[in-house]
Amino acid sequence: MKLSGCNIGFAITGSFCTFDKVISQIEILKDEGANIIPIFSFHAYNLDTRFGSAKEYVSKIETMTGNPAINTIQQAEPIGPGKLLDCLLIAPCTGNTIAKLATGITDTPVLMAAKAHMRNNRPLIIAISSNDALGINFQNIGKLMLIKNVFFVPFGQDHYETKPNSLVADLRRIKETLEAALDRQQLQPLFYESVK
Repeated sequence: MKLSGCNIGFAITGSFCTFDKVISQIEILKDEGANIIPIFSFHAYNLDTRFGSAKEYVSKIETMTGNPAINTIQQAEPIGPGKLLDCLLIAPCTGNTIAKLATGITDTPVLMAAKAHMRNNRPLIIAISSNDALGINFQNIGKLMLIKNVFFVPFGQDHYETKPNSLVADLRRIKETLEAALDRQQLQPLFYESVK
């Protein structure tokens, strides 16, 4: 159990339609013996949507992980100097977050956590979920793929007929992606099957 005892930052951004799938992945990582530190973007932490109440979602994740959520930039900053995480996963990672990561912007708790964590040369793993990934954001994904210690959960198109620019990670592959990233290995990042 490679993840046993690992301190994993699990950062959540505002791709609200994937939130239920994220819950099951946290359960899997907990079953592996990992210590999960939840980190929320401002939107993921505060916005109620047709997919549910933000307060209820945050509370459920805090209860599952046994850790309070990091939800401010000030709380995220010590991740770097304290070397608090073995790896940091952003799942789901929106196109907005990808664009900001690629250009060095740190205006949310998730982005500050990523910046702080990356100073320690430890793995940052991205599980993309973006409707514009094959549009204007494609260049930002390319930039991130070239950065040392940045890894991607394998991703593909989810509904190419109705959303031709959309890409989404196969969240079922989070565990194996984390294990590979800890060995500084990238799983094949792109695949052809439709992600549902």
